Amino acid sequence: MDLLLPEFGLFFWTAIVFLIILFLLTKFAWKPVVKMLNERSEGIHQALKSAEAARAEMASLTADNQRILNEAKEEKSRIIKEAKEAAEKLRANAADAAKADAAKILADAKREIENQKNAAMLEIKNQIGTLATEVAEKMIRKELKKDGEQMNYVNSLVHEMKLN
Repeated sequence: MDLLLPEFGLFFWTAIVFLIILFLLTKFAWKPVVKMLNERSEGIHQALKSAEAARAEMASLTADNQRILNEAKEEKSRIIKEAKEAAEKLRANAADAAKADAAKILADAKREIENQKNAAMLEIKNQIGTLATEVAEKMIRKELKKDGEQMNYVNSLVHEMKLN
């Protein structure tokens, strides 16, 4: 039961030791501990402010990135549209050029055919003239007395010429 009811002397010396330790802690340890806690608290506040600023900056960067991404998408769409238009124009130009080339080739071919036809006609006329001259020459050389003989002779000459 001595433990529950301490004596006055024990209580007195315990209180004196407590006050001395309290005085020494207050004088030498309390200020550095409080200073350290204040510094720590200030560091935490600074870190929170920095984190908030970083979050705001990240939100700004995210908005800028989204804006840049949207601009890039619009630019891509515009470039694709321009490329399609250029390709269509190029295809149309190529088709027009091909049609023009085909028309020129066709006109050249018609002209060549006409030239060949004219040359063939001229050659035929020359041959006919030559043949007619030969027939006339042969008829004049041969003096025949009857018209029937002359006609038979002319027909035979014409028939020979057709075979040649």
